[in-house]
Amino acid sequence: MEKIVEQGLLYDFYGDLLTEHQRAVYEDAVYNDMSLSELADAYEVSRQGIHDLLKRCDKILLGYEEKLHLVEKFTKIKGLLHDMKETEQLSEVHRIADEILEEL
Repeated sequence: MEKIVEQGLLYDFYGDLLTEHQRAVYEDAVYNDMSLSELADAYEVSRQGIHDLLKRCDKILLGYEEKLHLVEKFTKIKGLLHDMKETEQLSEVHRIADEILEEL
């Protein structure tokens, strides 16, 4: 998965578990595509401080995913629903629906 998409999904699922400051910086970096220099100026800290904060946020979000697997389940279910939408065989729809129910 492309890194920016992965970061966005992880943040969507677990971002509320970060501190307010971490959320603000992470949103600016990921969603607003601000550079380390821009972030450092905006938050009046060093570029290294911003870099460390972003790495720490990535580690925190990945840690939650390793424990809870919500993004993994979401991605799998989304793929299965796409497969279900594409199929015309009722038996295949039932099989995919059963697989989705097992995920839940």
